[in-house]
Amino acid sequence: MDPIELKPIGTIHSPFKSPQDMPIQPAGARGVRGWVALDPALQEGLRDLDGFSHIFLIYLFHRAGPLRLTVTPFMDDRPRGVFATRAPSRPNPVGLSIVRLVEVRGARLEIEDVDILDGTPLLDLKPYVPAFDHAPAARIGWLTGRAECSEHTRADDRFAAGGEEAESQP
Repeated sequence: MDPIELKPIGTIHSPFKSPQDMPIQPAGARGVRGWVALDPALQEGLRDLDGFSHIFLIYLFHRAGPLRLTVTPFMDDRPRGVFATRAPSRPNPVGLSIVRLVEVRGARLEIEDVDILDGTPLLDLKPYVPAFDHAPAARIGWLTGRAECSEHTRADDRFAAGGEEAESQP
């Protein structure tokens, strides 16, 4: 397959300067404020976005460690296939978060419920639409009985470049 080239469209800013101790999902970042600095040349694309309460941010895990097909997720002590987790050490280190859109001000988006590292490159954003994006009968596999822990679980360095799990796995 031919490589795909993506260019960041902006930068996500948050209070989190290091992956250590940051929330692992937006549920654990309730009320945390941040902002997106969109490339000003793309500002026109934000037209009508202010009518949405939430948006998806699609971004690059720019400080993730190398690809690992088996990882031990933050909310488990057993190794899992990377595609059954939201771990950042993936073949394409792409992240996805739903955040609350507080305000659109020019090429700047004020956001809340941010679980993203400061300086993260933004690849795209899309409006969250419950009628399109909600799956009421969804099953959550090995996360059954654990998903609620995401509100209190904090990250360590296991998925950062040079983190502890990266060193312990072949």
